Amino acid sequence: MTTELCMLMWSVVLGLLQVALAATCTVAQRGLGWAASPRDEVKPPLSGVGGRLQRVSANFLETFPFFVAVVLVAQLLQRHDHLTVLGAQLYFWARVAYVPAYAAGIPYLRTLIWAASIAGIVLVLVALF
Repeated sequence: MTTELCMLMWSVVLGLLQVALAATCTVAQRGLGWAASPRDEVKPPLSGVGGRLQRVSANFLETFPFFVAVVLVAQLLQRHDHLTVLGAQLYFWARVAYVPAYAAGIPYLRTLIWAASIAGIVLVLVALF
C-alpha cells in the first residue's frame, strides 16, 4: 500500500473518530431520548466543546472528498512521488492537529492548521499536472 493510500485509510479512521466524538457530546447535551428520536424538534446548536467538536466533524467532511479525489487520481495515474507523499501526510497530520486545536478554541492556530491541510491537498493536486 502506498503512503498516500495509507494516509487515506487513516483519514477515514480519523473521520469516524470525529463523528463518534461529536455524537457523544450531542448525547451528553441533549440526552439519549433525543438521539433515539426522529429529531423533528429543532434544537439550538451545541455549546462549548460539544459544539466545536460537531463543527470539526462537519469541517472534515467538507475537505475529505477533495483529499479522496486527488489521492485516488494519483493512484489511477500511478503518480507517486515526494509531492504526493508529502501532500497526503500533511493533510492527515494537519487534520489530526486540527481536532484538539479547534476543540480548545484556539482561533489563529486552528486556521493555520486548516490551511496546512488544504496545502496538503494542493500538493497532491500539483503532482498530477
